Amino acid sequence: MTSPVEREKSRQLIIRVCAFFLAANILSAAAVLSIRAFVVEARYIPSEAMTPTLQVDDNLVVNKLAYRFEAPSRGDIVIFNAPQAALDLSGSTTQDVYIKRIVGLPGETIEVKEEKVFINGEALEESYIKEPASYVWGPEVAPSDAYFVLGDNRNNSLDGHIWGFLSREAVLG
Repeated sequence: MTSPVEREKSRQLIIRVCAFFLAANILSAAAVLSIRAFVVEARYIPSEAMTPTLQVDDNLVVNKLAYRFEAPSRGDIVIFNAPQAALDLSGSTTQDVYIKRIVGLPGETIEVKEEKVFINGEALEESYIKEPASYVWGPEVAPSDAYFVLGDNRNNSLDGHIWGFLSREAVLG
C-alpha cells in the first residue's frame, strides 16, 4: 500500500504531465494557425479558368509572404480575395478567393483586341494561354494601386475583363 504522501506526489506528477501535453497542443495549434494565416496556405483549383497551366483539382501551396516584400510582376500567378463585383456577378454569398495571372501593372494602358493583350500599345507574348481571347476590352489605364488579371483560359474565366482591376491590397500570395 502507498502512503498519502506518495499518492499526492503521483497525483501532482500526473497533473504536471497533463498540463505539459495540454500546453504543447495549444502551442502547436497556435503555430499551425499562424503559419496558415501569415506564411503558407494550401489551396486547390476548383475551375478551368487557369487551364492549361493549372488543372481542376490541382493542389497548391501559396506563399503568403511573397508580396509583403516586393510587388507582383507581370506573369505572376496570384491568389486574391475576389472583388465585390466578381462576387456579385457569380452570385456568391461567401468571400471567395480567386487565382489568376497578372497581365497589367499599375499605370499601364491595357487593351484586349485582335485576340491579343496589348500593354502600352505592344502585343504581349503569351505562350501559356489556352486560346486567344474572343472579346475586346479597353483600352484602360490601371490605377496606381491596382493590377489587371486574367485567367489563362481567356474565354472561360471570370476575371478582370469582366469586373475590372484588382486592388493591390486584395492580393494574398
